[in-house]
Amino acid sequence: MSSPSTSALRRPGLSVNWSTIWDGIALADPDRTAVVVEERRISFGALEDLAARLAGWLQQHGVERGDRVACLLPNRPEYVITVYAAMKLGAVPVNLNHRYGSAELQHVLGITRPKVVVVASSLRDRLREAMPASTPTAMPLVVQDDVAASQDALFDEAVTAQRADGAGRSGDDLVFLLTGGTTGMPRAVVYRHAVVLDSQLTSAYGTLGIEFPHDVAEAVAVATDSTLAHPVTLPITPLMHAMAFFNAMNTLLTGGSLVFLNTRRFDPARTLDAIVAHGVSRLIIAGDAVAVPLVEELERRPEIRLDSLTAIMSSGMAWGDRSKRALMERSSAELIDILGASEGGPFAMARSKHVDDLPSRLRLLPGAVLLDEAGRELPARPGTVGLLAYRGATPDGYFEDPTRTEAVYRRIRGQRYLVPGDWARWEDDGITMLGRGDAVVNSGGEKVYPAEVEGVLAEHPAVADCIVFGLPDERWGEIVAAAVALRVGRTATAEELQDHVGARLAGYKKPRHISIGPIDRGATGKVPLGVLRERAIEERAPGSATAARVRW
Repeated sequence: MSSPSTSALRRPGLSVNWSTIWDGIALADPDRTAVVVEERRISFGALEDLAARLAGWLQQHGVERGDRVACLLPNRPEYVITVYAAMKLGAVPVNLNHRYGSAELQHVLGITRPKVVVVASSLRDRLREAMPASTPTAMPLVVQDDVAASQDALFDEAVTAQRADGAGRSGDDLVFLLTGGTTGMPRAVVYRHAVVLDSQLTSAYGTLGIEFPHDVAEAVAVATDSTLAHPVTLPITPLMHAMAFFNAMNTLLTGGSLVFLNTRRFDPARTLDAIVAHGVSRLIIAGDAVAVPLVEELERRPEIRLDSLTAIMSSGMAWGDRSKRALMERSSAELIDILGASEGGPFAMARSKHVDDLPSRLRLLPGAVLLDEAGRELPARPGTVGLLAYRGATPDGYFEDPTRTEAVYRRIRGQRYLVPGDWARWEDDGITMLGRGDAVVNSGGEKVYPAEVEGVLAEHPAVADCIVFGLPDERWGEIVAAAVALRVGRTATAEELQDHVGARLAGYKKPRHISIGPIDRGATGKVPLGVLRERAIEERAPGSATAARVRW
């Protein structure tokens, strides 16, 4: 392996490909553990060699700099090897959601047009259904995760190919992150390595309590410094989620280890066992969807303490103070709730180290501001409501979608702002998220922000998850409605939940219809609102049992 470039790693204007630093770590300390799956350990040296050989196979099959290489995989070592191999060539990793149906896959394959799709064999048929109408020339590279035979090229054979040298990489190489598609089909956000590294310096190095490195040599020295406590990270959230992806990349960047569970679904018991067995220091979760089952498993196993954990991190999902308190009682971890987006950021963070820090409150991070509708930055005055924006390092925009890019990445008086459309309100001690502007419910002339109502609903002891949205209404124009999933073993009626909200918020913010049932957020933690609206409309139809129970 050739020596890594010493391109400057400075702020702002980073100019290095992520994989160049990993190469340097593998050269300097090849035996350092990079990936752990149960009893299997992959060193940085072995990881680099596997990635170089996969990069050679990709080259042999026509992949060049700028071509897309997609991952349709759950969390497993092959995901990391694929991303590393693509980066070595200056090719573009693409994070496909492994829970997508064939129609969603067809859309994202159509907009990203990958040359190779690395796919789990259990998902091969779904990919085959999606490919003919979208990317018929894309080559599947199959990772065996079941007993099904395959006529396609196999991953285990690909990583025996001749190594690629990885020449010609730069900080201008790209990474695609697909959005969750909450209100429409996903889009591909175009990141440059330089921008990603610049935005991740605090997350990667600030958490170690050290100064940012100035070049590749310094970054490698940090990663191989035996006096530092390098992270051992277990991402429960899928790697195609930005939070898990960036934290996994940062873990390797700083010489840490990634721990994966050899299971297709979240398993609380195996998660706790892995934390203890491997000394996991950093756990990546998806709010209460993961935290609540973990807490319930901890209650069943009072002998377990999570003493190795120093941080539990979440983004993109509601994470209530009840589960935070329970996790604090069984570990000394700092709980970090991050407000970010596939489009960039992060915008805000709520950090809780002790029970006294609760209730937690989001606080804006450097570069994040609130704007008025004219694009002026608003002062931090309690009660002020504005659009959340970020003016730090931002991606190029959406791939081949200049209209949407211009709408979200706005140029205002010479400054470029990322403005996803979320409203927030300044408080004495932070901000309260109010929700997307296009999701605001206008009921009888009053604006209701869904996130505010969701926050109150989530405080009810029986509520496991909730989503608030608007429904059309002849009298009010729109009414506030909610979908609520209850905790296992708990009960609550729609009327009880309405009274709970009504005791905390103005009457017009109280949901006029509450649909109680399961909420399938999918792998990204997001739900198509259309599905929930259709369910609620059916329940409110004249003559339905649910409509008869709803109290106004």
